[in-house]
Amino acid sequence: MATQFEATVEIDRPIAEVFAYLADGEHDPEFSPRVMTIEKSPAGPTAVGTVFRSTVKDAGMKTRREFRIKELATPTRIRWEELSKNLVTAAEGGYDLEATADGTTKVRIFNVLEGHGIGKLLVGFAAGAARKDAPAFGQRIKAAAEASIAR
Repeated sequence: MATQFEATVEIDRPIAEVFAYLADGEHDPEFSPRVMTIEKSPAGPTAVGTVFRSTVKDAGMKTRREFRIKELATPTRIRWEELSKNLVTAAEGGYDLEATADGTTKVRIFNVLEGHGIGKLLVGFAAGAARKDAPAFGQRIKAAAEASIAR
């Protein structure tokens, strides 16, 4: 059983700059407190096929995560898939970006969570927690992007 959560936020920066910030997945620890470490392979600009490996802490447990970029449509769309096989994974996720008339950027983030093995029993709880945190998660992305991207 797969289930989705999402959040939408408006970031007070131009779309090209927000896209560049979000495409560089090494910024994730700036807005996701669960991400303890992250590294990109290969080095250099993010492209289709780039893999991000991270250590995250969920519900008191550390796990290794591996995500591959499967689509980049500059500056409006980023998609990833989780390669790791933990109890609950993000089968698909992404950002949709839209420029607004006043120069800000509307960003929608989503993840489709999927349970594996006993994780099939846990995915509903994980999705519920993610949905509950989604508005705050969106605000953390907004704050981190606006602080990181110079005016």
